[in-house]
Amino acid sequence: MEKKYKVLRLLLGDQLNSRHSWFAHQDPSVLYVMMEIRTETDYVWHHIQKACAFFAAMEGFTETLRNDGHDTLYIKLDDPSNKQSFAANCDGLLKKYAIGKFEYQLPDEYRLDEELKAYCKKLVIPFQTFDTEHFYTTREELGTFFSGKKGLLMENFYREMRKKHDILMVAKEPVDGKWNFDEENRSKLPKNHKPYAPLLFSNNVKSQYDRIAGAGLKTIGVVDPKNFYWPVNRQQALELLKYFTEFCLPLFGTFQDAMHSDEWSVYHSRLSFAMNTKMISPKEVIAAALMAWEQDKKAISINQLEGFVRQILGWREYMRGIYWLKMPEFETMNYFDHQRKLPDWYWTGKTKMNCLKHSIDQSLQHAYAHHIQRLMVTGNFALLAGIKPDEVDFWYLGIYIDAIQWVEITNTRGMSQFADGGIIGSKPYTGSANYIHKQSNYCDKCHYDRNTKTEQNSCPFNSLYWDFHDRHRSKLSHNHRLSMVYRLWDKMAADDREAVLLRANYCLEHVEEL
Repeated sequence: MEKKYKVLRLLLGDQLNSRHSWFAHQDPSVLYVMMEIRTETDYVWHHIQKACAFFAAMEGFTETLRNDGHDTLYIKLDDPSNKQSFAANCDGLLKKYAIGKFEYQLPDEYRLDEELKAYCKKLVIPFQTFDTEHFYTTREELGTFFSGKKGLLMENFYREMRKKHDILMVAKEPVDGKWNFDEENRSKLPKNHKPYAPLLFSNNVKSQYDRIAGAGLKTIGVVDPKNFYWPVNRQQALELLKYFTEFCLPLFGTFQDAMHSDEWSVYHSRLSFAMNTKMISPKEVIAAALMAWEQDKKAISINQLEGFVRQILGWREYMRGIYWLKMPEFETMNYFDHQRKLPDWYWTGKTKMNCLKHSIDQSLQHAYAHHIQRLMVTGNFALLAGIKPDEVDFWYLGIYIDAIQWVEITNTRGMSQFADGGIIGSKPYTGSANYIHKQSNYCDKCHYDRNTKTEQNSCPFNSLYWDFHDRHRSKLSHNHRLSMVYRLWDKMAADDREAVLLRANYCLEHVEEL
């Protein structure tokens, strides 16, 4: 005879928070279920490392709960009874175990939020939702903060978070009298400077890989399933955090925007997957960074720490707030009406543009690139070339191990592609080869010449930069932050402007060959 349960609690793949109040006590009347399903594996082409990481972390989390005395059920992708959707699988379990109540934690994705709300409307038994107990803020907090204010400036929200949570504050003032140390955090890696090697784990995800391959899932990138180096449990996430605060934080801020063809992680924490799956919390991460700074302020200067805190307390919470404030409209925004297809080489890295080649190769190899590679290399080119935001979203949401829609779409469609028309950024994030050279060594051995605009071997970024601003002048010329750009453009001789636009047109018509 099947055991009877009173409550079915559904856990999603990014809800691996072992410190959640749900797990404070064992309750034999509660069954926890987690599932690998095709509706989650198939909505984009996920990187194989992303798929393996999620499945391994999910399976391990379920085992941890079981070892802690909780009743759990883990439905694998190839389980014959798997109906491949949350609704169908939950229906079967409610019936099988004669369950009288359904509970779930609020999803971070709008798509799943709508799906589970619709599912609960059809239930004849009671249901209840719970907070994930992960973020500093609620879904609505950003909207409430900006209500009645002009604009949605991240800096204002970030300062409010600092004050509210008393982080890097002395009374009501910021530590060292400054809120923002961005200007000190834009250095290129010096020649012969070698960052610490990244901490890599050696997990065996062969069983998860075999399930994915056996199901014939369309994936991208590469993986060594017997030597998987991303953290897949809380203990490893904490080890990675400790490594970051000890070895990387002392130079994190200075080189947070730096890119190098020999370095794929530089001084970045690579904690985003662990945080976005909730294996560790933003409060734990910031607390560890603050403690390291308090213990050795000579080794860790304030600009290193503030740059890190800003990414988590500022940008991460802000992007989530924007997501819930502006969805579902946000995912269809296309301010510039860009319609061009994403070049095929975004999926292979086979381009002569060295910055794009390295950033894409790295993404395919590691399922990771840091924020400047995403924003000012792959994102910058897509914006300048007028790529359709839907295609850009599809690529970013699949290729990165930390990509979940709430954080991906706000950064991509919003910050990177300016498809929101300025909700997140006060101007488009665009740059020519000059910017990329300032932050990297990518231009050093490139096929193209970073110093010219109109020649046959001129860096495509240079002509496309001006072409973009010329093409969208009616929508951008009123922006005071771009007044210098348009003044420079207007000062160019007419023949020079024409040559730049001709070169840009050639690049766009032959984009697959660049």
